[in-house]
Amino acid sequence: MTAPQILVVTGEASGDAHAAELVAALQTRRPDLRFFGMGGSRLAARGVDLLYGAHEVSVMGITEVLPKIPRILQVMKGLAQAAAERRPVCAILVDIPDFNLRLAAKLKALGIPVAYYISPMIWAWRRGRVKTIRKLVDRMLCILPFEEAFYRESGVNARYVGSPVVEQVPAPASATTFRQRLGLSPDAPTLALLPGSRMSEVRRLLPDMVSAAQQLATERPGLQIVVPVAPTIPREEIVSRFEGSGLSPTFVEGRAPEVVGASDAAIVASGTAVLEAGLMQRPLVVVYRVSLLTYWVGRLMLKVAHVALVNLLAGRRLVPELLQGDMKPERIAAEVRRVWVPGTPRDEMIQGLEEVRGRLGGPGAAVRAAETVLELLPPAVKV
Repeated sequence: MTAPQILVVTGEASGDAHAAELVAALQTRRPDLRFFGMGGSRLAARGVDLLYGAHEVSVMGITEVLPKIPRILQVMKGLAQAAAERRPVCAILVDIPDFNLRLAAKLKALGIPVAYYISPMIWAWRRGRVKTIRKLVDRMLCILPFEEAFYRESGVNARYVGSPVVEQVPAPASATTFRQRLGLSPDAPTLALLPGSRMSEVRRLLPDMVSAAQQLATERPGLQIVVPVAPTIPREEIVSRFEGSGLSPTFVEGRAPEVVGASDAAIVASGTAVLEAGLMQRPLVVVYRVSLLTYWVGRLMLKVAHVALVNLLAGRRLVPELLQGDMKPERIAAEVRRVWVPGTPRDEMIQGLEEVRGRLGGPGAAVRAAETVLELLPPAVKV
């Protein structure tokens, strides 16, 4: 008898990590299952048959996505065709809602149950999508504590499983401990730069991060700058943006939370990395920039007061958000200076980050998500 298969689809680095942990939890409970779909290196390491790489659809913003639309549609068609041929017992769609909700419509037409992991932030913008989700998603697996009630009130079968980020980051420790783990100078002042996991983010954000780091380096002799390189970004794309800067950064393959843990302060691209950085309980400054068209469309649709996840969870402006025109090297450097040394601003930020960590609860998100997915599957065949 053919082994039951599950389609898994994700399109960027953090989603790949979350999906890989969910797959691992399912493999433990149902060794008979086989997996295929789209993802990155971590899903590949779990033995998932990847038909497409996550980089195929990893793009942010309206003007950024336009040149890639033909390829994105080709990938979506390919995944739908594979689902029609392999007839998976379930599909697990992770994040990337513009892609995955369209794919979900094709899967539902095939009669394939859909579990959605890492909820789209429709409570922040495009709330009308909840009607689409109600039709297409059999289980919505929420990772933020307030999402379950929002979805259930709209008739969506949702369940809060906890945040996988909590167990993906290392336990809190001193900066010296993390520096030793990464082979850094234990006593040197340290700045972390996290420019994102998409090429569009690296191109738009990293140059100003580098300029801010140059300003800070003139004030702090021996400053060591550390940059984690996401698996979705070619290393040379990061390295090239430091050429001619006079800086000699240390590049680390992945391990972004540890890089933040090793730092005195961090400059972080808005996204999942902000929550990871916040859980490391180090001062951080959040930055982001998209095309002007994307920004104005987003501004019209945004329904929340903050962009950074830690601010949303805290219910206040806990960490600075420098977006669009506010994202200038001198502004970034000024915010870093404000929280670099011990004092009220730094202490209040770290205390707030500790509160955010407490609100997310304990580990076990992937296990709880796996148990929910198993509800959609037919029982294992006993041999």
